[in-house]
Amino acid sequence: MTKPPLWLPAAEALELMQVRPQTLYASVSRGRIRAKPDAADPRRSLYHRDDVQRIAARTRGRRSSEAVASEAIQWGEPVLPSGVSTVAGGRLWYRGQDACLLAEHAMLEDVAGLLWESAPTRFACTEPSPVDGTRQATPLQAGLLALAARAAVDPPSRGRSRAVLQAEAAEAIGTLADALLGAASPAALPLHARLAAAWRRPKAADALRRALVLMADHELNASTFAARVTASTGASMAACLLTGLSTLTGPLHGGAAAAVQALVRSAAASGSEAAVREWLAHDRPLAAFGHPLYPQGDARCAALLAGIELPPVFAELRATGERLLGEAVNIDFALVAMAAVYKLPPDAPLTLFALARTVGWTAHVLEQQATGQLIRPRARYTGPEFTR
Repeated sequence: MTKPPLWLPAAEALELMQVRPQTLYASVSRGRIRAKPDAADPRRSLYHRDDVQRIAARTRGRRSSEAVASEAIQWGEPVLPSGVSTVAGGRLWYRGQDACLLAEHAMLEDVAGLLWESAPTRFACTEPSPVDGTRQATPLQAGLLALAARAAVDPPSRGRSRAVLQAEAAEAIGTLADALLGAASPAALPLHARLAAAWRRPKAADALRRALVLMADHELNASTFAARVTASTGASMAACLLTGLSTLTGPLHGGAAAAVQALVRSAAASGSEAAVREWLAHDRPLAAFGHPLYPQGDARCAALLAGIELPPVFAELRATGERLLGEAVNIDFALVAMAAVYKLPPDAPLTLFALARTVGWTAHVLEQQATGQLIRPRARYTGPEFTR
């Protein structure tokens, strides 16, 4: 069975929604419906089917609060107020500043100061590293174990000052960096320089700096929401970061780079056209393309690739995928391409993602702690009928 098109012309969108064109355009301007130019006629726009169907459902009658809440969890309306970051107008904003512009000159330490509303921060562990017994572990295993060790002994975050929590977060991030990179790497350096030194790729330092800035936060993604839920219980800063890191490892989140790497290997072996068609034929999502928040293309991807000449296999895969899918490459593609250009370790994309995102998780933890509220949704029961 042929799948329905993901992008709809205005006439079909209006027919589904049963509204006037002005209502459709207002929904787009408010970020409720994703839109992009029609490749066949740039003067016209196409509208994301899932968004149109969601809005159409609202016009069929008043829905229960349970239905509204359930929808909000899945790329729906915002569910938590936050001043940390947002995606608007196709751009990523950190407290009102364009993240892509920041990436041209800022370091992750500068972004930490911006997002934490503090002075620029250094990430150094001031206590002995708890990862000595994990030297044979993979970097990810060592990172998870290091944060778990701190989470088991660090005091709860509730009731402690913002300044103390910021200092504790910087130490916890330093602990994670020690575990992921090895405690012997030069901790006094900015994190991008430390990464370049640990991987023995000094020419990659500026690209690493740019990647860290671009990945520092991304609104209320899965790992950030998980970290905020943990923070709402009053758990320690290390426990919140551990929750975020654990969630990040999933293949639909930070682990997406592994799927991109597999797709690139397939393209190198059989050609980009055959590789993309094979993945589509097996109904496998192509993690390298598209992003629900960037219908015009992932701004972070463009900013990271700006200073990188793509190897032929990446350039061909990009052209083929964008032609067959109608979606632009995303940040996962860019991270894998950058790692290939500079011959970084296979786990470099996830390592970069994890270290950068700890800054955003910390900002959200601080924001959640300030509310003093527990995040506790209700479940919509779908089990067997009650028996008495």
